[in-house]
Amino acid sequence: MELKNLISDGEKVQVYECDGKCVKLFKDPKEPKSVVLYEAITHSRVEETGYSKIPAFEEVVKIDNKYAIIYEFTEGKTLEQLMWENPENCDEYLQTMVDLQLEINSLSSAKLSRLKDYMKRSIDGLDIIDDVKKYELLNLLEKMPAHSKMCHGDFSPDNIIIGDEGTFVVDWLKAKQGNSSADAAKTYLNFCLKHHTEWAEKYLKLYCAKSGTDMSYVRDWLPITAAAQLKFKRPEERELLLTWIDMVDMY
Repeated sequence: MELKNLISDGEKVQVYECDGKCVKLFKDPKEPKSVVLYEAITHSRVEETGYSKIPAFEEVVKIDNKYAIIYEFTEGKTLEQLMWENPENCDEYLQTMVDLQLEINSLSSAKLSRLKDYMKRSIDGLDIIDDVKKYELLNLLEKMPAHSKMCHGDFSPDNIIIGDEGTFVVDWLKAKQGNSSADAAKTYLNFCLKHHTEWAEKYLKLYCAKSGTDMSYVRDWLPITAAAQLKFKRPEERELLLTWIDMVDMY
């Protein structure tokens, strides 16, 4: 398979369009097989819920000694591109985004990993905060209700593709079953990490209004969500995440 049309070039993967397929190529030839297969099976489990706005998983292959996951290709622009190109329509785009997220959260899959378990492991493994702060975060996490709704785990405008064939949500690696307010907190945090504060606040108000959720309940998840994100050790995110983590003292 010859890879020519590069669509995106991320930290760990490159995404290509090739003969009507989407090829997600892992850059590191030593990428653990378990990581690749976990993404493939998680995507497949989301498909099994019957959710239709997801590109079909096809196969896992090796290209030039690197693992790649092949998906059905979805033509279109990301919602983030559209928001930048048509700022006058941002409110409408955020409405679309929230409606999509609520559709996802209305589904469930007992086969998906549990969000609270993932967050606990992520916080347990941190070496950048002291044991007292870690204890406070884990204690707060334990108190939060454990639901079983389907959560995308990284729901943001750049993971939503809109084209002539419809709207699709991509990048399901972090999908879990859990509390939908935690999923909303992660989306809010994603906006803030990209310095889109205005979008973040509008999004949160819309999500809470449409879902009938108290805004303070979503905000309760922010210190936990920030701590789980800190595990990726991205220098550009560190200061803001530590600021959110310090909010745990308020609870």
